[in-house]
Amino acid sequence: MLYELRTYTAAPGKLDRLQARFRDTTMRLFAKHGIGVVGFWQALDADGQEGDLVYLCVYPDREAQERAWTAFRADDEWVWAKAESERDGVLAARVTSRLLAPTDYSPMK
Repeated sequence: MLYELRTYTAAPGKLDRLQARFRDTTMRLFAKHGIGVVGFWQALDADGQEGDLVYLCVYPDREAQERAWTAFRADDEWVWAKAESERDGVLAARVTSRLLAPTDYSPMK
């Protein structure tokens, strides 16, 4: 198994819209294209304020991860939904992605 940890730093004032896009469109398209989602979290900053949107995906291997994202990004519905949701500016100021391979002693192999 291969895991992908993705972190989205919302553009100022856009966290609710970013979450709505995941809730209303992205999750369904992830399932369509084989992007398995383990869970979503909202990071809390040291002062308790809402911070980044973080989620973890799972794939059988690196090739499956690459195929899934290529198909997702080319999906006409995604292209339209992203453009429509960002008519007033981008929702994510920064996106990071890290691929994670479980250790031999990890319960999530």
